[in-house]
Amino acid sequence: MESRLMEIEIKLALTEDLVDTLNLTVHRQQEQIDALQRQLVALARQLQASTPSAEARDLREEIPPHY
Repeated sequence: MESRLMEIEIKLALTEDLVDTLNLTVHRQQEQIDALQRQLVALARQLQASTPSAEARDLREEIPPHY
């Protein structure tokens, strides 16, 4: 009976360690996702700011692609 209890305690300790490791991994991944989302929003804003609207473009003044 005691050896069985000891085996259960060992499994519990290993499981707790695994859960802690997985929680840390999930936390780090969420931080990376948050940072990537912030970068994506910043890039989208930068693209919108640098791209002139279709109405403002005059195709006659643009250089053709072969030049």
